[in-house]
Amino acid sequence: MRIAMIGTRGVPARYGGFETAIEEIGSRLVAAGHEVRVYCRGAESPQGEYKGMRLVHLPAVRHKALETLSHTTLSVAHLLFRRTDVALVFNAANAPLLPLIKLARIPVATHVDGLEWKRAKWNGTGRRYYLAAERLAVRWSRQIIADAVAIQHYYRDRYGAPSVMIPYGAPIQDDCDAGLLAREGYQVGGFHLVVARFEPENHVDLIVEGYTRSSAKLPLVVVGSAPYAEEYSRRISALAEKDERVRLVGGVWDQDLLDALYAGCASYLHGHSVGGTNPSLLRAMGAGAPVVAFDVVFNHEVLGDSGVFFAGPDDLAAAVEEAEASPSHARERGDSGRERARTHYTWDDVAARYERLCHDLEAGA
Repeated sequence: MRIAMIGTRGVPARYGGFETAIEEIGSRLVAAGHEVRVYCRGAESPQGEYKGMRLVHLPAVRHKALETLSHTTLSVAHLLFRRTDVALVFNAANAPLLPLIKLARIPVATHVDGLEWKRAKWNGTGRRYYLAAERLAVRWSRQIIADAVAIQHYYRDRYGAPSVMIPYGAPIQDDCDAGLLAREGYQVGGFHLVVARFEPENHVDLIVEGYTRSSAKLPLVVVGSAPYAEEYSRRISALAEKDERVRLVGGVWDQDLLDALYAGCASYLHGHSVGGTNPSLLRAMGAGAPVVAFDVVFNHEVLGDSGVFFAGPDDLAAAVEEAEASPSHARERGDSGRERARTHYTWDDVAARYERLCHDLEAGA
């Protein structure tokens, strides 16, 4: 099949969950004998091919409300003049462009992502747009892709729409690169970790506040930044400045180091609340990190019995103190999470499910 993947920043994956999914799924579809075309947002030295996937680089308007849709508009225009058997569109925000793909008689499935309209960065207009885009995705997609059962239930209950559930995969780490951590000034089991974009629905401020209320001896390492949330970033910085145990290290783009941080932390503190199956959470589980997660249905679904959950700063403080008081128990939870990831969240299985979906779309099922 000739498969087009549209609506993300593209590959190589350097940014988020969608991009990692494109790279992992697309490369496996190529290995299975399919032709995969990935639309990427402009690059200084664009590659024509990556892991067998054909790359098309197109520009985008650098504005939080326009970046995704502007790039996808150009991508769809390019798509209409290329032979394509199936289109996979990522992000429900791109739904207004689906009729053009349908007019070209290309069967299309839309990965709707999480509940984007709940994100604090969107004002009233932005939220109304995302709610309208959800409805349009349901109306104009041949199939809806949900990455969590809870997202399936949301689309069923709100729109009466069926969907196919295909989660993300988790990279599995059975060992930690202690030498790499040491070169960067860390010790295995010697720090707590947060990896998140600085956005209110990821609760980085709540985590930092809760940690500062704790009697924790190990430092809190906060990996992340905020491209569109300066005020929220300032709040996090103000909280961190009051406690020398908190280390804001910004973005970490060295994937080996990031892997080592996940595998070497005393606990991984996960505050995401509006997505489905979160890739950062899966990465932590696959690394055997003991996870303390915000108390929402998505995180319960992914973690099962391997997680500890918090709803406020005091809960978080208690969980951090418990991780330090009983590191062997925390490590047991981490091992349990890794086995859960190994069983339920493998990229080979995810890619096989996408391949079946594409065959169904091509066949008109």
